[in-house]
Amino acid sequence: MFPYLVPVPDPDGAPVGEGDGPGTPVGAGAPVGVDPTPQFEQPGLRRFRGMSVRGIAEYAGLKRIDVIAWRDFDDPEAGGSELHAHRVMTAWSQAGLDVSLTTSSVPDMRTVVRRDGYRVIRRAGRYSVFPRTILSGALGRIGGGDGLVEIWNGMPFFSPLWSRAPQIVFLHHVHAEMWKMVLPTGMAEFGHGVEHRLAPPAYRRSRIVTLSSSSKAEIVERLRIPPERIAVVPPGVEPSFSPLGERSNLPLVVAVGRLVPVKRFHLLIEALVRLKPAHPELRAVIAGEGYERPALEALIRRHDAQSWLSLPGYVSEEGLIDLYRRAWVVASTSLREGWGMTITEAGACGTPAVVTRIGGHVDAVDDGRSGLLVDGSEELVGALDTVLRDQVLRKRLGVAALEHASQLSWDATARGALAALGAEALARA
Repeated sequence: MFPYLVPVPDPDGAPVGEGDGPGTPVGAGAPVGVDPTPQFEQPGLRRFRGMSVRGIAEYAGLKRIDVIAWRDFDDPEAGGSELHAHRVMTAWSQAGLDVSLTTSSVPDMRTVVRRDGYRVIRRAGRYSVFPRTILSGALGRIGGGDGLVEIWNGMPFFSPLWSRAPQIVFLHHVHAEMWKMVLPTGMAEFGHGVEHRLAPPAYRRSRIVTLSSSSKAEIVERLRIPPERIAVVPPGVEPSFSPLGERSNLPLVVAVGRLVPVKRFHLLIEALVRLKPAHPELRAVIAGEGYERPALEALIRRHDAQSWLSLPGYVSEEGLIDLYRRAWVVASTSLREGWGMTITEAGACGTPAVVTRIGGHVDAVDDGRSGLLVDGSEELVGALDTVLRDQVLRKRLGVAALEHASQLSWDATARGALAALGAEALARA
């Protein structure tokens, strides 16, 4: 069914193997000897073109991998970063790697669990996870395997200072203004100082893995990480997100995400309220959970919009797919994103997007082709109005959104991330 790859010369000097090793096929229709995913064209990762997860692991000598993260996938506030880590660790585990995640505790859940092949260890509180993990690393209790992955989500673990193993860092975006949005003044200044001044020198020689070219540019500009140390590996899309079912008979705008300040859902609600008189049958759904729910509910009541604008809370994957398929457009007013996975999930269902012009979004949306990028509230209202009015435009954007999303897979993400770790392991060797 799949073409097997034959050995070919590699620009990095490493041959591509055969059989069930490095030459394992990467997907249907892939040309012999060529990997269709762009991350394998980056310096240092070219030697892994065409290799499967298992092939990369064998080639680089990776068997046991430790992962450290602030939050677990089961955390009530888990978002795109946690989903990304979960999919990558699942793929690695299914390929035979021994993967362990050390993270903070989750209320009313066991300390140690095994999920989809990898082990999860939750032995610290929301903030104590940082010093406790650093201490465990310094004592050799973490990071003694063949590789270590740090997920830098705002506050870092400073793994380059204590890890004895080859390591990479998942850094989806710089938090920047987010500190002031979620923390009191003193703590916000401390967090911003750690991220922008204290941490960058420690990570300057680390291999950073980020989701988009725009996020890479931001990391280079704000944190001064050398661009040659940053690999871009886009996220995937679940195969279950597909363009089946029927659109809503009434105009429907959908947004998905945690109800937290950085998502700025209040701006979307205000825009929808302004659109309502021009689209009397308009319906809107903002799916997700978070501590900003009371404020958003109060805003909806203030505009007397409860009958047509809903906050259903957590929605299952099946329910989310149904929302995307019925929606006329998906919207995001977020201030910071590494990519914007809800955009490509909706795109995989043939639904176009109207989103803020920020790092991450500019990679997830091909402006004017698969969706529209906007600056400010006026452009947001105008773009949503245009898409809702113009059926031909919606269909054209939806087709391109589907095409854009079809280029993404979690298998490619898992292989790209492991290739970055494999490059570090080979360099260390």
